[in-house]
Amino acid sequence: MNQFIELLISGLSLGCIYALIAMGFVVVFKATNVVNFAHASVLLLGAFLVARWHDSLGFFGAMAAAAACCAGVAALCDIVLVRALRRRRGSQDVLAILTIGINIVLGTELSREIGTDLLPSGAPWGSDVTHLFGVTVPQTRIAAAVVALALMGLFWLAFTRSGWGVAMRAAASDPEAAALSGIRLGRVAAGAWALAGALAAIGGAFFTSFPSPGVNNSTGLLALTAIPAAVLGGLDS
Repeated sequence: MNQFIELLISGLSLGCIYALIAMGFVVVFKATNVVNFAHASVLLLGAFLVARWHDSLGFFGAMAAAAACCAGVAALCDIVLVRALRRRRGSQDVLAILTIGINIVLGTELSREIGTDLLPSGAPWGSDVTHLFGVTVPQTRIAAAVVALALMGLFWLAFTRSGWGVAMRAAASDPEAAALSGIRLGRVAAGAWALAGALAAIGGAFFTSFPSPGVNNSTGLLALTAIPAAVLGGLDS
């Protein structure tokens, strides 16, 4: 029974990390109706930056800096590449294929930079564990679950209570009517991409922490396993 409870708690805590990553997919889809496959390589970028910067900035400082960098990179991808095609009335399938191309280019460059190295995330908990109900749970997973649940609560409030959330939902449901109502679709889309980039960095920092060995050149591919979580939860949820 203890083994079952341990696996259950471990699975739920890991599921929170996947939910954190999946939120990035959902945010972009909610604003633009595009499945953003480039989210995986942005996550790899965030995890890579945290691994590189944690010695000088500390884990949380590195995560904040990586989130800002990934938000900028993701927003630039939308502004420079995706927006031009969207203005030409590119279909959702074409835009999704474009994000696959972005993912390949960015992921390839990062994989070349990482090489065969295995970079630790630098999480302050290391391999420490906590005993709950007689079972052992890594402290990193507990921290990830707390962060993920807090962010999900904040985003629920933002989507349902803020003007930005209303604008995002309006842009997703009827872009033409939203534009006629004064909503700047380009700004909403760029904001969604930036937010997804920041989420990718935070998710990547926890995704590559203990018991994961660290950041390697396959981390981006592993991040794509969060897509089923986004689909199960509902991309437009």
